[in-house]
Amino acid sequence: MPHDDHKYVFVIGGVMSGVGKGISTAAIGSILQDKGYSVNLVKVDPYLNVDAGTMNPTEHGEAFVLRDGLETDQDMGNYERFMNVDQHSADYITSGMVYRDVIERERRLEYGGKCVEAIPHVRDEIIARFQKSARVSNSDISVIEIGGTVGDYQNALFIEAARVLKVYNPKNAQFVLVTYLPIPEKIGEMKTKPTQNAVRQLNSYGVQADILIARSEVPLDDKRKEKIAISCNVYPEKVISAPDIESIYDVPLNFEKDSIGELLLSGLSLDVKRKGGLEEWRQFVDKVKNPTKKVRIAVIGKYFDSGDFVLSDAYVSVLEAIKFSSFELGAEPSIDWISSRTFEEDGVLLESLAEYDGVVVPGGFGETGVRGKLAAIQYVREHHIPYLGLCYGMQLMLVEYARNVLGMEQANTTEIDAKTSTPVIDVMESQRENVEHQNMGGTMRLGAYKALLTPETIAYEAYGTDSVEERHRHRYEVNPDFHDRFTDGGIVFSAFSPDGELAEIAELPKTVHPFFLGTQFHPELQARPLAPHPLFTAFIRASLKEQ
Repeated sequence: MPHDDHKYVFVIGGVMSGVGKGISTAAIGSILQDKGYSVNLVKVDPYLNVDAGTMNPTEHGEAFVLRDGLETDQDMGNYERFMNVDQHSADYITSGMVYRDVIERERRLEYGGKCVEAIPHVRDEIIARFQKSARVSNSDISVIEIGGTVGDYQNALFIEAARVLKVYNPKNAQFVLVTYLPIPEKIGEMKTKPTQNAVRQLNSYGVQADILIARSEVPLDDKRKEKIAISCNVYPEKVISAPDIESIYDVPLNFEKDSIGELLLSGLSLDVKRKGGLEEWRQFVDKVKNPTKKVRIAVIGKYFDSGDFVLSDAYVSVLEAIKFSSFELGAEPSIDWISSRTFEEDGVLLESLAEYDGVVVPGGFGETGVRGKLAAIQYVREHHIPYLGLCYGMQLMLVEYARNVLGMEQANTTEIDAKTSTPVIDVMESQRENVEHQNMGGTMRLGAYKALLTPETIAYEAYGTDSVEERHRHRYEVNPDFHDRFTDGGIVFSAFSPDGELAEIAELPKTVHPFFLGTQFHPELQARPLAPHPLFTAFIRASLKEQ
């Protein structure tokens, strides 16, 4: 194995899932970045899927698309939002990727006829991917989140790979264990034993945690820190208190109270280059906590139903984008998540949309809930409620307009009706063969593409530039055969692909509707706390104006 002088921070979860490893990783990255270092964040997902593109959003949450087109876990979205940088496909690793490449290499005889085994071959492939992510990003420090919980079979090889990297140079790696301290209701006392057991379980892998992030409902007192320190073989100051807080965006500031940045840099034999104090981040958090007005937004989707629960993770980037633009304009967003099937059951319920300042229909696939979305789109168009349609939300906006304004009663998308006589939305020619052969994994139009904007439009006014680059995830598009019929009927296509074939943004003029706009791309994927997306900001501004 080649000598590696790169610096690594490995973030591992203990006690149970859902303790906040992803947010902790993002917060650590932003803190180290603030102290003057270039940082890349890496997500390890131990599942055997090659990427997140084929996973059910109601089970796993949204698939976040990177600039270079890889479909990833939503944690990558949190990384980009906290760090205000674009992640690279090398920063995302799944067991599926690793095993696929090892097996393909074995089939090509690249192992020289050896018996290929988990140790060393799979482990070394993982190490090679850790090192590649560092090279591609040219970073000083890689912060690597290993998914799952310590003790899982699925992530054991990733922890072993991390251990080996530290063995080669102990000063080049730090292990952070994000753990949980429950407070049983009937006992009323914070319990440290689950954390002690998690640390010992990690020890059984040959790994000693350097820092513990102790999640709980309330802050840790000094007594608990001392107890954990003695039981878990860490200094008390390296037990970071992480109580429940109002917003995930408070986490970096909360971690800084316990000097986690200085502790990690010291463990990596690095000095603090810059004493920034997270000033820009503090200004953003101040906006979050001190709004001067309110804005009420309805998000109408199909992936909110999950038994008796509402699964907002299916559209987390959309929800965060709404928040960032609201905060930018000094408004507190009140967001209601509405299943589109609600409007299929009782048309009277459409009148409830009049209570909202704006409505968003996000992306999605398939026929479920489409009738409800079309009914909602018609209602907000006719009642002049600001509307933002994203990907499928733009396609359905045009289907509704074609049917109810242009008189094309059979207008549809071939995604729903392959034999429709009026296919205003049709499969892209480059995607036709994939659809016919059910070749679905990683085959859509994915990643960032350039679009040229039309002057004197809402979109142009929002962006303030002639061209933009936005991220896509779709197979269907506005059928070019119908472009002229739409424009003759009042729709303005305010952005096209450079070849003029793909309609990227559609809108109605302000003289007709205060804000009725849809995008073929997913602008939410590029919205960040310190850089809200201009289209979302324009939508929120219109929603506030129309109150």
